[in-house]
Amino acid sequence: MAGTAGALSGLVTVGGATAAGRDGTLERAVRDLAGRRPRREFRGVWLATVANRDWPSRAGLPAQAQRAELLAHLDKAVERRLNTVVFQVRPTADALWPSPYEPWSQWLTGTQGQDPGWDPLGTAVREAHRRGLELHAWFNPYRVANHTDPSLLVPTHPARLHPDWVVPYGGKLYYNPGLPEVRRFVEDAMLDAVRRYDIDGVHWDDYFYPYPVAGQSFDDDAAYARYGSGFPDRDAWRRDNIDLLVRETGARIKELRPRLRFGISPFGVWRNRASDPRGSATTAGAQTYDDLHADTRAWVREGLVDYICPQLYWNIGLAAADYAVLVPWWDEVARGTGVDLYIGEALYKAGDPAQPAAWQDPAELSRHLTLADRHPSVRGHCFFAAKEVAEDRIGAMARVVADHYTARAR
Repeated sequence: MAGTAGALSGLVTVGGATAAGRDGTLERAVRDLAGRRPRREFRGVWLATVANRDWPSRAGLPAQAQRAELLAHLDKAVERRLNTVVFQVRPTADALWPSPYEPWSQWLTGTQGQDPGWDPLGTAVREAHRRGLELHAWFNPYRVANHTDPSLLVPTHPARLHPDWVVPYGGKLYYNPGLPEVRRFVEDAMLDAVRRYDIDGVHWDDYFYPYPVAGQSFDDDAAYARYGSGFPDRDAWRRDNIDLLVRETGARIKELRPRLRFGISPFGVWRNRASDPRGSATTAGAQTYDDLHADTRAWVREGLVDYICPQLYWNIGLAAADYAVLVPWWDEVARGTGVDLYIGEALYKAGDPAQPAAWQDPAELSRHLTLADRHPSVRGHCFFAAKEVAEDRIGAMARVVADHYTARAR
């Protein structure tokens, strides 16, 4: 980001001479230094595997073809001068590595539990590092399946062995966050990858308790009756369940690998100001605190994560959730906490005819980075998602690269 000048303490020595003194300006020194040393900035891309969203292009490809597609995504990240790939390795209580806890993902072979004949996570880590990329392993803690029929899961699936762990809701199956044994299990399943691979980060997305579905309730009555005493209401108990997952996972990561980074990418609105005076000047239909029972603001203020990457998937000027309102709000939340703030960017909307007019302009995303650059807590951006980074429908990603990523970044 625009931190290069701030990192210079008055005078800069380039080539054995004081550059600022040579021509009387700091700008020349900044330009010289920028050409010699990469900037520190998070430039990420999400590589989604659920439902074959980005990779593999379809289930059942031969291992060689899967590997070639994966490497092509890594190469594209390098070409776009990105430096981090956030690779979804546990999309639906399954695994893209040989996990002793959960079955092989169906998105590889088309059959859950079937060995694909290679190790996608191991390959991704090795090949990312060969290219100078960081590889953050992206896990979804509680989603079990995109359907509600447990019989469709492999017979040895933990959700079938422990049917009391599972709640059907909104056409999907979820692990119940209110059960301590569930929390311990999902932590163990995720941390297996931390133990076995040289990943650079553990990353979660925005799914905690599921997004509300009209006319349905998440049936955790029994768990609440057993564990909810001492809380003012069910919402407070649910938030505590998620807080415990975040706190315990972060602590266990640091025990295993103290330098490994732990980050979360939540829905971009914590609370609307109408719900809480500390909230953002938005009127979003969902609020993480109230609807997903995820107190994302507290996680930052208490330093429970190393980075936060809110999904600010809205254009500048959108009345309900204005990008230009939310960036400064998150900047203020992160300020002084030691938690890095990265902004999740909706590249997938650029050029989509179903999106508002702002997203038909190839410069919209570039304007996002220009605006965010004025806020010191913002240390980078992450783009959803890899398919759009490669296709770049209207040239929005190319515009970002041309305007903001003219040199590599560490």
